[in-house]
Amino acid sequence: MPAPTTTALLYLNGVHVSFDGFRAINNLSLMIEPGEMRAIIGPNGAGKTTMMDIVTGKTRPDTGDVFFEGTHDLSKLDETQIATLGIGRKFQKPTVFEMHTVEDNLLLALKNDRRPYATLRWHETDDEMQRVASVLETIRLGPVRDRPAGSLAHGQKQWLEIGMLLAQEPKLLLVDEPVAGMTDAETRQTAELLKQINRDKTVIVVEHDMAFVRELGVKVTCLHEGTAIAEGTIDQVSENERVIEVYLGR
Repeated sequence: MPAPTTTALLYLNGVHVSFDGFRAINNLSLMIEPGEMRAIIGPNGAGKTTMMDIVTGKTRPDTGDVFFEGTHDLSKLDETQIATLGIGRKFQKPTVFEMHTVEDNLLLALKNDRRPYATLRWHETDDEMQRVASVLETIRLGPVRDRPAGSLAHGQKQWLEIGMLLAQEPKLLLVDEPVAGMTDAETRQTAELLKQINRDKTVIVVEHDMAFVRELGVKVTCLHEGTAIAEGTIDQVSENERVIEVYLGR
């Protein structure tokens, strides 16, 4: 299959996925440009998680095109190969090494040679410690770098996991419901954090919290029954009759 001619970093076109006769993704098309941050919204069962599974190699599409950087056919790659290309994913529930310190979590996440011999000989270098320090500054956890990750507040654990993604130096971050369970203050701080990350990275945020999506101030795509039914600003999408009917309500 020839690669499409596109400027998009991530390109999905005509994608279909069915599970036991249920069509989870139905003719989905989506283009994310380099340096963009996109919010994906929609009701439960809309296909948001399956879409991320397709992009990260966990699920293969039945039909359709899924390309990264215009040349890499993600439908033919496994999860490890896709991660190596520079696609990182943060799940809704934070998965950090709770017994290790914040700093050690970031060191463990650094993009390094993972072959057995290299791992056995590994020790942190000045460059790696500088990378960790930079991530700590970005995620605002410098003051608690020596604390066990398990002792952090819920919001801080979310930020640490985002930091662990950043330590892997991805080109595209997929972030699933980053403010679920957060306080209002943590939610605002997370919006600022993602906007800061977006200065250098392309970001896709899947979220239900519409106030948070509004705070991000980015283009929004609404999914329903596995297809995109509306796209535009948060105001444009919120006023779309179909979105109101299937998701927002009157």
